[in-house]
Amino acid sequence: MNTHEARLDALRKELARQGLDGFVVPISDEHMSEYVGGYAQRLAWLTGFGGSAGTAVVLTDSTLSPAAAMFVDGRYTLQVRDQVDGRFYAYESVPQTSIAKWLGEHAPEGARIGYDAWLHGKGWATAVSRALEARGGALVAVERNPIDAVWQDRPAPSPAAALVHGDDLAGETSQAKREAISSWLAEQKLDAAVISALDSIAWLLNIRGQDVERTPVALSYVLAHADGTAELFIAPEKVTPELTRHLGNAVRIEPREAFVPALEGLKGKRVAVDPERAVAAIFATLEQAGAQVLETRDPTVLPKAVKNPVEQQGHRNAQARDGAAVSRFLRWLEREGPTGKVTEMSAADALQEFRRQSGDLRDLSFDTISGAGPNGAVVHYRVSEETNRTLEPGSVYLVDSGGQYPDGTTDITRTVWIGAPGDRAQPSAEVKDRFTRVLKGHIALAQAVFPQGTAGHQLDVLARQYLWAAGLDYAHGTGHGVGSFLSVHEGPQRIAKAAGGQAGTDQELIAGMFLSNEPGYYKTGAYGIRIENLVLVEPRDIQGAEGSYLGFETLTLVPIDSALVDVSLLTPSEIGWWDTYHARVLDVIGPQLDEEERAWLEERCRPPS
Repeated sequence: MNTHEARLDALRKELARQGLDGFVVPISDEHMSEYVGGYAQRLAWLTGFGGSAGTAVVLTDSTLSPAAAMFVDGRYTLQVRDQVDGRFYAYESVPQTSIAKWLGEHAPEGARIGYDAWLHGKGWATAVSRALEARGGALVAVERNPIDAVWQDRPAPSPAAALVHGDDLAGETSQAKREAISSWLAEQKLDAAVISALDSIAWLLNIRGQDVERTPVALSYVLAHADGTAELFIAPEKVTPELTRHLGNAVRIEPREAFVPALEGLKGKRVAVDPERAVAAIFATLEQAGAQVLETRDPTVLPKAVKNPVEQQGHRNAQARDGAAVSRFLRWLEREGPTGKVTEMSAADALQEFRRQSGDLRDLSFDTISGAGPNGAVVHYRVSEETNRTLEPGSVYLVDSGGQYPDGTTDITRTVWIGAPGDRAQPSAEVKDRFTRVLKGHIALAQAVFPQGTAGHQLDVLARQYLWAAGLDYAHGTGHGVGSFLSVHEGPQRIAKAAGGQAGTDQELIAGMFLSNEPGYYKTGAYGIRIENLVLVEPRDIQGAEGSYLGFETLTLVPIDSALVDVSLLTPSEIGWWDTYHARVLDVIGPQLDEEERAWLEERCRPPS
């Protein structure tokens, strides 16, 4: 089964064998993770789609039209068409449509549609069930995932050992965190909380792992109890003496297979479960066991998002090293890019090598988005051998990348002009206009001052206003939360349009949160532009202020390409921000560079002209 057509055919035969009229295939694992291990990459295996968010619905009867569909959001509308064969799948956009709506319109009357309850949330399952029931059908939880039945060379889950994350990096002991959860459970008159999100487990126990590329987590579950104890369910081969000593007597280590029996043992107990982070199977197991389930946010989520002073300083330290690495890369790119010998893949490899040389790089924080020319217009583009383009003189290049360091997780996007040899400043008036509008939005958000209690969606317009004025926009959020040597996309905070009930947009921004600031513009078939820095929410001391106010500290320190800026569109205040920002870049990054590198940096940090 080397072709995706053959895999689709094999799946349909397995669905028929199981008596199903269709099946839903998400990008997910048992922990509702954004990035998943190879063993859980079922959607990529079936369809070829390489994005981090998407779902396929396959109907068993291949004669139906459509007989299958791919659902992606605005980040992947171009990518899905490049990677998924339109002969076999219809392309659907969310949130404009939904799987529930599509099945309600296209599933046969009385259809039995299968789903893996360990890969979907309870709310999703309820919505789809209702849509199918309206057509006399049903959503059926499968005993064995039919993809797994036909995926003959499916990888096994990672056996890598779990790692201790020292208190000197975490800034707070696991015991203190567990005591806070214990107090919360007692206040809510609850007996236990199910912690199933991998980054929540990592934060709570001060552990990290090597089980998922780009995210340092260990496959496991936790039951946290009101008495301050906890149970960690994890494969025995992952447990080291160091881990056992670190967790102490208050954390009992159990094999991963003991998790479901432990849930079944909570009969009569009041148990907290997060419907956004726990799969439907966990709810079903608890309810069938007779537990009283309280649907509430995972109690680690907000404390994890509000970074303590040690985490904040650790992130600054990581950003300093990362900024030096990216600056060296940009200098290399400025010299090598115009030669016509650099490709998207070789550029991404070079950037990773510069990061590795900077010291203490454990992994990238996501697959580098290296987009030359029209590929830059694919928002979450993932370069492959088939799509790899050469960076051409006289073109726009977008690179979105990040590193995982023990003291911080970075994420930065820079858009640069690949000039002709000896002459950098030749972008068109249109490109400079679009870039400058994106820059103005970036600066507006970076300079924002707002009252305590402000939510992410209330700030989103600041970044879009100059694009909107020209009848332009971008189809992704403006800012996402970022973890501390954890997930590069971390909730609950988010800066985005509130339409469609996007998760996190109603979360108030709290001092200590990390977010990205990344407006963009994308011209299909031509180029993409994005400027991304990470920021820290911090208190603002305003004389005479009535109430408490907040603002942002910009954490990312890498020069922004002045060759793409139309200075006539910038206000004196915006030019002042540029000067102040680049002075900080020179102050922090300059001392890490050699004489020639520093001379280059000084030139690139001059005001745009």
